[in-house]
Amino acid sequence: MKFNELGLSAELLRAVKEQGYETPTPIQREAIPHILAGHDILAGAQTGTGKTAGFTLPLLQLLKNHESGPRLPRALILTPTRELAAQVNESVQTYGKYCPVRTMEIYGGVSARPQITKIRRGVDVVIATPGRLLDHVRQGNIDLSRVEMFVLDEADRMLDMGFIRDIKQIIKELRTDRQNLLFSATFSKEIRDLANNLLNNPAEIQVATRNTTADRVEQLAYPVDKARKRELLAEMIGRGNWQQVLVFTRTKHGANRLAKQLNQDGITTDAIHGGKGQGARTRALRDFKAGKVRVLVATDIAARGLDIERLPHVVNYELPHVPEDYVHRIGRTARAGQDGTAVSLVCIDEKKLLQDIEKLLKRDIRKEYVPGYEVDTRIKADPIQKGRQRRQGGPRPAGKSPGGARRPAKNVGKNQRKRFSKSRRSSAS
Repeated sequence: MKFNELGLSAELLRAVKEQGYETPTPIQREAIPHILAGHDILAGAQTGTGKTAGFTLPLLQLLKNHESGPRLPRALILTPTRELAAQVNESVQTYGKYCPVRTMEIYGGVSARPQITKIRRGVDVVIATPGRLLDHVRQGNIDLSRVEMFVLDEADRMLDMGFIRDIKQIIKELRTDRQNLLFSATFSKEIRDLANNLLNNPAEIQVATRNTTADRVEQLAYPVDKARKRELLAEMIGRGNWQQVLVFTRTKHGANRLAKQLNQDGITTDAIHGGKGQGARTRALRDFKAGKVRVLVATDIAARGLDIERLPHVVNYELPHVPEDYVHRIGRTARAGQDGTAVSLVCIDEKKLLQDIEKLLKRDIRKEYVPGYEVDTRIKADPIQKGRQRRQGGPRPAGKSPGGARRPAKNVGKNQRKRFSKSRRSSAS
């Protein structure tokens, strides 16, 4: 099947052809006809399957005919992160270049004033993260009552990041006779519950088995002592002449530290995480895509939804706490039919994390050993606790007494805990 068999307009087919595409991916082939027919859909698709174009193209076609009066948003696309919002907006602009459709992105980390100005000028398609959009709604800056199409992208990550309450508040602002499109990499019970409340007699599309990894990704694990990870990584990049490498750490502090060390090794590196301003994050990603930066070190939240063409190497400098995040991480490579390599540097502390990942994948990841980097068997494992790893002899986690009994944290009231929880959600918006 070709794109010209899906019922898309000449303007959209022209834009698709200019991007060099002729044959739709499975998710595009399945989703586009249903969306054009006005159906709600529940689609299961991993990253790298072409799902963004799968909803962008029919959305643009359905919005071609402008209504008279002020240009209030007619389509709303919610995404979990700023980076994904920016990339979806880029997709809408790319495929809609011959369509008279106005689009804008709304997310936190930047000034709200330019966003308000764009809203007042009139916009057809809004791509937003939940937190900042809800701020605009509450302040009366935006009217969502005429939204005809509502897209919830990467819904599983939305729930993981605690956005469900914000999403429900936003849905209350929408007209009831809208079309709903829900995309998720996994169909958990929570996703099913959300779909049952949101979708009306949806067409269900499943193009990727839950928690599978791309067939074209070569996965390798390198046992190495924690203290020698950075040295091994630098050697692998240099010896293999890797020119574009996405490296994952568990924390933003770890990302900054590794980026600094690799730069000292002569490898141009930048970091991207929730602690950086949006301008710095956008600049780092732009430089990485352009080849000005050889290595981009990222945390899971910041890297979710990153769309980087022909990314050959992904490195797990530290394994994630959640096995499913491993699948999302390595899904950054081997996209659109390309080959890719996913490398994990695994120290003795991470043995259990690796086992959990292999259990999820239902397969062993091949182990490779680099001469000169043999594991020191005298080093004992220091189990990794979610959130941080406690050093031997270091301070005990807050809230624990010497005997292990729970003790109340000092000066932490209910309101403070609420503010902390809210700040975590807004930092990702």
